[in-house]
Amino acid sequence: MRTAGLAALILATLLSAAACGGSSTAGSQTTSTGPTKTCTADDIQVSGAFGAKPTITLPTTCLPPKQQLSKDLTPGTGAEVKVGDSVATYYDLITWSDKQEVDSSWAHQPFQPFPVQPVGQAPVIQGWNDGLVGMKQGGRRLLIIPPDKGYGPDGNSGIKGNETLVFVVDAVTVTSAS
Repeated sequence: MRTAGLAALILATLLSAAACGGSSTAGSQTTSTGPTKTCTADDIQVSGAFGAKPTITLPTTCLPPKQQLSKDLTPGTGAEVKVGDSVATYYDLITWSDKQEVDSSWAHQPFQPFPVQPVGQAPVIQGWNDGLVGMKQGGRRLLIIPPDKGYGPDGNSGIKGNETLVFVVDAVTVTSAS
């Protein structure tokens, strides 16, 4: 009887240790899933004043938004951009996936604004046609453009397919269509 009791005690101890060891091992396993939160325009940091090349810092802790977002960084006080108007802009473009500048009007010589005319039907990406409407002359706007309103699955001129684009745009002049 003593032997049976001792055997039961040893078996219980072994089962208990195995159970603890199993949960301890399972508890120590980690999986990295990356960011799960979707970014907003407020998650992107932009420094620099209207008329000067901006510095754009994209977050690494959230996913790019699926819809187009905009935020007026400097509201502007001049004429408001309406569909059909022409706009002269300065801009800086950063790609989301590698957080690198891929184009900037500040880099072009001579230093002249980029003309967009007529807004809404201009031969630029749809995100610009949509994103410039409502801006005011003298304003600076952040535009976050998803792939479907940018260059889509094919990309363009060194920009990968399905890339989210981040622009900072200064509206230098707004010329009314009417």
